Amino acid sequence: MKFVAFGLVAALAAFAQRPSNPALLVPQEAPVLDYAAVENPLNLSADGKTLPNGDPLGAPAATAFDSHGHMFILSRGPKAFFEFDPNMKLVRSFGEGLFTRTHGLKIDSEDNLWVTDVSKHIVVKFNPKGEMLTTLGTAGQAGQWAEPDSHKFNEPNDIAIGRNGDIFVVQGHTPGMTRGDARVLKFDKNGKFIKSWGGKGTEPGKFDVAHGIAIDAKGLLWVTDRENQRIQIFDQDGNYQKEVKFAGLPCALVIGPKDIFMVNGFAGQLLRLDLDGKVLAAVGKPGKGLGEFGEAHQVSVGPTGDVWVSDTVNSTAQRFMKK
Repeated sequence: MKFVAFGLVAALAAFAQRPSNPALLVPQEAPVLDYAAVENPLNLSADGKTLPNGDPLGAPAATAFDSHGHMFILSRGPKAFFEFDPNMKLVRSFGEGLFTRTHGLKIDSEDNLWVTDVSKHIVVKFNPKGEMLTTLGTAGQAGQWAEPDSHKFNEPNDIAIGRNGDIFVVQGHTPGMTRGDARVLKFDKNGKFIKSWGGKGTEPGKFDVAHGIAIDAKGLLWVTDRENQRIQIFDQDGNYQKEVKFAGLPCALVIGPKDIFMVNGFAGQLLRLDLDGKVLAAVGKPGKGLGEFGEAHQVSVGPTGDVWVSDTVNSTAQRFMKK
């Protein structure tokens, strides 16, 4: 019975919402990106599922780097976290039994880890030792955040941390439905709720699926509005600035000093953009081979410029390096 239950949980955790509309699967046209995927960067077993310490990797939901150049993988397997040193040697694994369906991972300036659980409806902060510090939301309960009585998320997807410590959470993972309540929620550094904006819709400032979020050098929030096939940009008070449209399914992005890397979901692409959101190049396609994706879900960039893409469908974390 325990085996059956675990198998059911694992299947639900790895489930991804592939769109039925074929228009959403058309890839973004772009010149070829001059990055290539690296064969087996994590030294997995021959079946591609097991780490050198014997732990199953599970489906990687996201990756992120700390100030020491260590990479953390957030997994949907039995253990939530895997830490690797700059040479991609496994340092430790931890976080067993904490989550239902992990989704987003960010590391702040003090190397604290911030995680979203889209099914458990919580955002959790861990210190660098892996000790749980703070939980936002009410575990297992979806709803509306309304002070002072209701402290509930509805499918939190991703997090961004402002320079002053303000916390921004994007939520609403279920496309085209009333549940999910796609919006941005803002908290101060102590987790005190400040405001929210958004809601389901296609007009400016509304979202279908608010899937990923990042902050640029100007302090503007870039939110991937996945099924609406766009990125929407806001100031930190929620004032709409502009949108950038794309083909495919913009899932997540990481903003660097010179360019932006974005992943394009079930269209199976890693894209490079300029700092205005213009597409410069792309690589990848749907598939199960090296450099191909079941779902290009989340993206991070290491200190040496290597790009990591988490694929929740193929259960891979692929490393791309400049040719």
